[in-house]
Amino acid sequence: MSVNIFSNRNLSILLTGLALNCVNISCVEAQNPVETNQPSADFKPAFAGQTRIAGIKTKTPLDISVINEKLENPWAISVLPNGGFLITQKQGTMVILTADGKLSKKITGLPKVDPSGQGGLLDVTLDPNFAKNRLIYWAYSEPQKDGVLLAIAKGKLAANETSVENQTVIYRATPAYGGKLQYGSRIVFDKNGNLFVSTGERSGSDIRIQAQYLNSSLGKILHLTPEGKAVANGPFAGKADARPEIYAYGLRNPDGLAINPLTGDLWEAEFGPKGGDEVNIIKPGKNYGWPIITYGTEYSGKKVGEGITQKEGMEQPVYYWNPSISPGCIAFYNSNSIAEWKGNLFVGGLSGSHIIRLVIKDDKIVGEERLLEGKGERFRDMAEGKDGALYSVTDNGHLYRIAKK
Repeated sequence: MSVNIFSNRNLSILLTGLALNCVNISCVEAQNPVETNQPSADFKPAFAGQTRIAGIKTKTPLDISVINEKLENPWAISVLPNGGFLITQKQGTMVILTADGKLSKKITGLPKVDPSGQGGLLDVTLDPNFAKNRLIYWAYSEPQKDGVLLAIAKGKLAANETSVENQTVIYRATPAYGGKLQYGSRIVFDKNGNLFVSTGERSGSDIRIQAQYLNSSLGKILHLTPEGKAVANGPFAGKADARPEIYAYGLRNPDGLAINPLTGDLWEAEFGPKGGDEVNIIKPGKNYGWPIITYGTEYSGKKVGEGITQKEGMEQPVYYWNPSISPGCIAFYNSNSIAEWKGNLFVGGLSGSHIIRLVIKDDKIVGEERLLEGKGERFRDMAEGKDGALYSVTDNGHLYRIAKK
């Protein structure tokens, strides 16, 4: 076909589209989008590349292995200074594994959790000075007289590594609620040693709107000191009828939270309704729209609210998936071991049963890859190991190691 059938405008659009697929990835390797199923809702993206970006393939040969297959509903994984792993288990215990995946210690005596539904012992994070102070921070669903809430606690890992000393609850995300879904609960430290904590809006149609309320802890990113107080000078400090610890709001179930090591920005993955799973860059004071705007629908197929995807004053996701992949976690890869992965964002899919690799350029997604498809796993959490490998725990009780062959 002769090029002269294109107008200058059409040629410009074509070249722009090709350029988008060639940024930071090889034009030869850029493929059709990895998602081939029909979306569950016929929404249009707000901008080019917001969904179904070109597929890519890792060139580096990979060695994928399961180094532990006897974990009990693991929920979170943190890497210890010696290369081992601290892992939470949903029913209320933690375990320590050696760097090669062998069980070393079991930690008991933690606070009572409500493990029903999506609750239990959830995220765990090491204090930035863990090597000296041995402090850990964890999240769990805490039973109350009037329901269940997300609690954030801290304590010192004992020298024998079988208990946690001086346990203290530093924050409770109120109000409590009778439902057993969507706690959020990821904990990430900022560069100043303060905590970002994600909270879910607890799912129920009678409570989800609290994600928009500044006097509620639900559906938020919170910014807390190690003592659980509001970090000074937050975006809502001094505002009437607003909680000063709120950093951002309008979130559904933020199960993934991580800081981009290349930019310092806080990124979040949001478990959407039916479709509409999102990746967002979290900025102070911003409203991310739930349940007013979404690229998903109710599980019944009915529209959420007015069924709109955009509204003035509400942020658009950097990227979204429809149909759902159910993001359970995110992690940035910052090692030089697999050079082509450096700076990439990895997303653990639950219902999607795969790990997603997203290539980022100028805060936009420019390539997507699916890893570990066909394993039948729900990838609950991920972390980069001391050896440059990517590690992931699954609901089936497995610990995967993904490394350069």
